[in-house]
Amino acid sequence: MIRFDLGELRLTLLDAGAIWLDGGAMFGVVPRPLWERERVPDEKNRIRLSMNLLLIEDGKRRTLVDSGAGDKWDDKARAIYRLESRTPRAYMGDVGLAPEQIDCVISTHLHFDHAGGNTERDGDGTLHPTFPNAEYVVQGGELETARWHNERTRASYIEDDFEPLAAETGRLRLVEGDADWTDHVRLRVAPGHTPAMQMVQIGSGGRTICYLADLVPTTSHLRRPYIMGYDLEPLRTLETKKRVLREAFDEDWILIFEHDPETPMGTLEEREGRLRARPWGPEA
Repeated sequence: MIRFDLGELRLTLLDAGAIWLDGGAMFGVVPRPLWERERVPDEKNRIRLSMNLLLIEDGKRRTLVDSGAGDKWDDKARAIYRLESRTPRAYMGDVGLAPEQIDCVISTHLHFDHAGGNTERDGDGTLHPTFPNAEYVVQGGELETARWHNERTRASYIEDDFEPLAAETGRLRLVEGDADWTDHVRLRVAPGHTPAMQMVQIGSGGRTICYLADLVPTTSHLRRPYIMGYDLEPLRTLETKKRVLREAFDEDWILIFEHDPETPMGTLEEREGRLRARPWGPEA
């Protein structure tokens, strides 16, 4: 857990556990001899990926960005993904809070490792929102993609993570395109991984923080061709990545790498002709 103040805000990076995904899928067309220098796979070719979530507190409301994989998993699925997921009640407990104290949950997109914690089952198996007093925010185009049932995407989207929210009047807030969410929080569409995935950009105290979601899931993905095989529109990922990372470098943003176990936060520096991550922490 990393907790620090940024101007008028208190920000906390929460640990929702880890998931192990196929290294080849995580790096797309990049050959294993290249990517395994940085991410050592297990005996099943899986690499460990953290689920780093962001809590934003502005003194009036508490906003959570993404919710992790949750705990609605059977033994077979846990084995496939070597799942080390933590429940929302556990990671919220790290900062002395309960899910009932969250006012807003922003989903960057609705893949199961980002939105699985949005809902939970009670004792009789009934699904309900994990954060009962929260409004859930997602791009309208992302919900449309999540409902677009086909062989290519159905493994990534689990209806139980979002349809119970859509069924409750006023629970799910759909936005269309870039939007100023609060005085300090801006939602920015970052297409590629999914057509309407959104980043969360925070500005306060003269600094900008950007939660990149799966545009750049780890620092190893800063290289332009290192694009996931999971991406639905990889060429759009490339264009979005080039644009966003140049902006981040020029303006010295602090970046959050949602899936990086070693460097969850960093700034960018240019060395040997390419952008690299320099770890950042509140003590820096």
